Amino acid sequence: MANPIEFPSVTPNLSLPLLFLGQAQKEPFINQAMSVIDSLLMGVIEGSLTSPPSSPEDGASFRILSGADGDWTGHDGKLAIRVGGSWSFISPIDGSTVFDQNARVQLRYDSGWTSATTPAQPTGGSTVDTEARGAISGILDALRTAGILPESG
Repeated sequence: MANPIEFPSVTPNLSLPLLFLGQAQKEPFINQAMSVIDSLLMGVIEGSLTSPPSSPEDGASFRILSGADGDWTGHDGKLAIRVGGSWSFISPIDGSTVFDQNARVQLRYDSGWTSATTPAQPTGGSTVDTEARGAISGILDALRTAGILPESG
């Protein structure tokens, strides 16, 4: 007779809790996993902070900045999601993206969180091409509108 398949206790990418055979009180595991999925599915965070907000609502999610304190101590760079009155922490993997609603910019994880920086508008030069400068400005505006570049800059 073949040995039964042994499953890990968490999923490989998001570390969501998995049920085990004969487990009692499955609801907390399923509810936590569904709440984390619900927060991550849209790929949107409320902002990037070093300290947890004072009265977050369930479902609120944030990127934890370096030097975090309070309940977030030791979780720098992770995503914090409020579930059932406490924090769940998700370690991002390379290629993860989120949209920071507060900064109005898309963030990408590649061994650390990064975002696009706005290049300087063209100025000076011996020959000024007004149409080219207008096109460059239009491209920069489109990238800001898409959330790729920050609004200010």
